Amino acid sequence: MTEAPSPAPVRIRPEIAALPPYRQGKQAGADAFKLSSNENPFEPLPSVIEALRSSTDVNRYPDASAARLRARLAARFGVSVDGVHVAAGSVSILQQLALATAGPGDELMYAWRSFEAYPGLAAVAGATALAVPLAADGTHDLDAMAAAVTDRTRLILVCSPNNPTGPIVTQAAFDAFLARVPGDVLVVLDEAYAEFVTDPSAVDGARVLAAGHQNVVVLRTFSKAYGLAGLRIGYGVGHPRILDAARTTGIPLSVTAQAERAALASLDAEDELIARVAVLTDRRDRLAAGLRAAGWNIPDAQGNFVWLPTGEHTLDVAPRFEEAGLIVRPFAGDGVRISVGEEESIPTVLEVAASAISLLPEGHPARTR
Repeated sequence: MTEAPSPAPVRIRPEIAALPPYRQGKQAGADAFKLSSNENPFEPLPSVIEALRSSTDVNRYPDASAARLRARLAARFGVSVDGVHVAAGSVSILQQLALATAGPGDELMYAWRSFEAYPGLAAVAGATALAVPLAADGTHDLDAMAAAVTDRTRLILVCSPNNPTGPIVTQAAFDAFLARVPGDVLVVLDEAYAEFVTDPSAVDGARVLAAGHQNVVVLRTFSKAYGLAGLRIGYGVGHPRILDAARTTGIPLSVTAQAERAALASLDAEDELIARVAVLTDRRDRLAAGLRAAGWNIPDAQGNFVWLPTGEHTLDVAPRFEEAGLIVRPFAGDGVRISVGEEESIPTVLEVAASAISLLPEGHPARTR
C-alpha cells in the first residue's frame, strides 16, 4: 500500500501542492529500446561533437542573449534579432509567456490531450486552465476553441503536429482560427516537431509570421529533429515586445554556451540533419502503416511518434511493450505514445502491437476489425 505524502513543512499555494510534477518518459535499460520521450535515436553529428569538445570555458558565463544564434535564426525567419528569443528548451518559453500574459482570473486555453506540460503552465501562473477536447481523429477542434474564447482568455496554445496524438493543424484552419481570435490574445503555435511534417497542407509558423499576425509567437526546438535534447535549447519567434515580456520572466543565463555552439553547428550541418529526418519520417510512415495493417485505428502521424488510442485500456496495453524491451509512454485513460526509434525496434513494436490489440474489446474505436 502506498503511503500518502507527508505535508510540506511550509505553506504552499494549494493549486501548486495539488499539481503533479512533470514526469518525463521512463528511462530504458541497456537491453531495451527507449521509445518514451520522442528523442532522436541518432547520435550527434561529428561536427556537433567537435563544437562541444571545443567548448571548455565552463568557468565563464555564457552570452545571456545567445546573440549569434538569434542572428542566424532572425535571418532565417526574416525578422529582427529582437524578434527571436532563445531559452532552455521551447517549454521554458511557454512558461515565460504564461507568466507574462496570464494571472489570477485569466484563462489559458489549450487542446486536450496535448503536451502534458500545458496544464501546469496555468497553475504556476495562477490562471485558470481551459482544456478543449480534441476531435475524434486526434486533431485540434479549432472551431470549439475559438467559440470558447472569452474576455478572460489571455493565452491560447496550439500544438502542430499535436503531441501525443500526431496530427497537424492545417494552414487554412489556423488562418480561419486567427480571424476569430481577438488581436490582443496571444496565440502560441508550438511547432516542436515541425521538421518531421510531410503533409503540405500543414500550418507553417514562418508563413503565419510573414502574414503579419502580431499576436502569434512560433516556438521551435533543437531537441527533436536536431538531436540536442540533452542540451536544452529552443527558440521563439514573434513580436519583440511580446518576447521582451518573456525574457523578463525567464531565468537569466539559462542557455549554456555549449548549447548555443551545438545549435549553430547543427544549422551549419543542416543538409545532413535533413537526411536523417527523412530516414525517421520514412520509418514513422512504415510503422504507422504496419499498425494499421495489424488492425489499429490510429491518427495521422506527422511527428516522430505514433499514437495508440487505447483509452481506458491503456494501462493494460502498455506493459506488453515493456515486457518486450520497448519503453513506451502510456497516458492513463487516453493512449500509448510510441516514439520512432532505432530501425531494429520496428519489427518488435509491430509484433507486440499486433498481439496487444486483442486486449481491446470488439468495437473499440482503436480497432478496425
